[in-house]
Amino acid sequence: MPGIQYTNTTGNLCLGLDLSTQGLTAVVIDLRGSGILRFAINFDDCFPVYKTKDGVLQNDDPTVVHSVPKMWADAVDSMLLILKKKKLSPKIESISVSAQQHGTVYLNDTAATCLRQLDPSRPLASQTSNIFSRSTAPVWMDLSTAKECQEITELLGDREHAAHLTGSIVTARFMGPQIRKFWKESPDKYHQTAHIALVSSYITSLLTGKLSPVDTGDGFGTNLANVKTGKWSREALRATAPKLYAKLPRIVRRDKVVGKVSPYLVQRYRFKPDTIINIGSGDNPNSLVGLGMIGDSSKKAISLGTSDTYFGYLSRLPTAERSEGHIFGTANGKYMALNCHKNGSLAREHIKNRFGLSWDEFSDVLSRTRPGNGGKIMLPFFAPEITPPVAKSQVWRFGGLREDDMAANVRGVAEGQIISMYVHSEWIGKRPQIILVTAGGSQNRELLRLIAQIFNAGVQTFELEDSAALGAAIRSARLLQQCRGFTPSWGELYEKFIKYQKAEALSPEKEHQPIYHGPNGLIDAYKSCERYALEGGVKPDAIIAQFKEVYGR
Repeated sequence: MPGIQYTNTTGNLCLGLDLSTQGLTAVVIDLRGSGILRFAINFDDCFPVYKTKDGVLQNDDPTVVHSVPKMWADAVDSMLLILKKKKLSPKIESISVSAQQHGTVYLNDTAATCLRQLDPSRPLASQTSNIFSRSTAPVWMDLSTAKECQEITELLGDREHAAHLTGSIVTARFMGPQIRKFWKESPDKYHQTAHIALVSSYITSLLTGKLSPVDTGDGFGTNLANVKTGKWSREALRATAPKLYAKLPRIVRRDKVVGKVSPYLVQRYRFKPDTIINIGSGDNPNSLVGLGMIGDSSKKAISLGTSDTYFGYLSRLPTAERSEGHIFGTANGKYMALNCHKNGSLAREHIKNRFGLSWDEFSDVLSRTRPGNGGKIMLPFFAPEITPPVAKSQVWRFGGLREDDMAANVRGVAEGQIISMYVHSEWIGKRPQIILVTAGGSQNRELLRLIAQIFNAGVQTFELEDSAALGAAIRSARLLQQCRGFTPSWGELYEKFIKYQKAEALSPEKEHQPIYHGPNGLIDAYKSCERYALEGGVKPDAIIAQFKEVYGR
């Protein structure tokens, strides 16, 4: 991967582990800033015995999406073995974990003792196979808790109060509704559960040999924490399940040492016994660090992946009432705001495949179509959507957009997605001067041009795509420096490890700004289409006709 290189080192190494949906990535950085080393494990390829596809189990009910915590333990074992064989583990001074957010791991009352007494002659997975009160873990793609979301919302009062209290409306993939469903459907197993971990705290527990707390970066993505106090909300817990407080990990506001590597890691993988471990966090808060955004509200980031996300740093909580988007904690005890758009690359890929295009051809078609698409607008909800909330998949086409028009559909899906991102991020605050774009779609220059145009901001990409793993490594480096009596600024660390592309940032083209932002421009027309489709508003025909009249057909 560009920007990744191997450096011979004699110490001062910091490790970031990122357990995503599909695999485990390790990024090792040298505090001297002389290089970065990356390793990756794909779950499907390396552990076929678990029968996952894209890292998750298949289910007849498409709303039920689970994975296997035992497989994750196998992956940790395999990654630590790689680091041992590369003779890196004895040089690692600090470790921080990143993980997919919202997934829940259910442990019984033997877990704490088992983790403390691990036998270094045996792999993790075989020793921990009996610590689970539930053998599978619902992950962020699980949408099976709509009923539980409604129940919790009603117990809390309404959607706005839930968002104000917990940082988000009650959301299907979040820990709270997932726990409530488990309690309702399997009350005996729920009562056998002694500890409920998030994925990040579970992986951290495997490293420390003891049950780990959770940080607000991950803990705020649960519908169980009070985002003002940074503690579990008794009100939210009561609305979720009985006797829940005793089953949850302690919640911690900012980065801190939660322990040292367990004797198991020392004896089996040759880590030094004084290697420190930072509190784990979710992949989105870690990406905020990995993109160099801690403390900088002038930038926002867009991740163009399986789902598209728009996120940024906040020094204080938004005060406006809202019923969309999410608030998570950050490494420095502040906040980040995030919108998740589930129809990300999946929708773009649907159009690409519908017309038999390669990604290069998709980009070429996008470059040859006119900004504004002649008023042809698509709401591309090929799957149920998170932002805006759309319960069932449905694609709307307006302004004479025909399903068989290749060029108009290519621009329609791209403009529809990015305008939706723009419209639904207004609650986050001041518009950014620079947008940092990452993940697979960041390689598509035409999408980058469109983002610059619609957001009226410069766009910058990265050499390194593993922003979550890199962010975890940077967090572990900063914590190590603090333990040594230094307090480096985040900016100092960014200058060492975060490499922007050499190319200048893309800038919006002024001549096209009125098409999107002018009176009756495409953004106004899109809003009208969305109000009609999702809220039963008036038909958008008139505003689309005005757009065509002013900005051409």
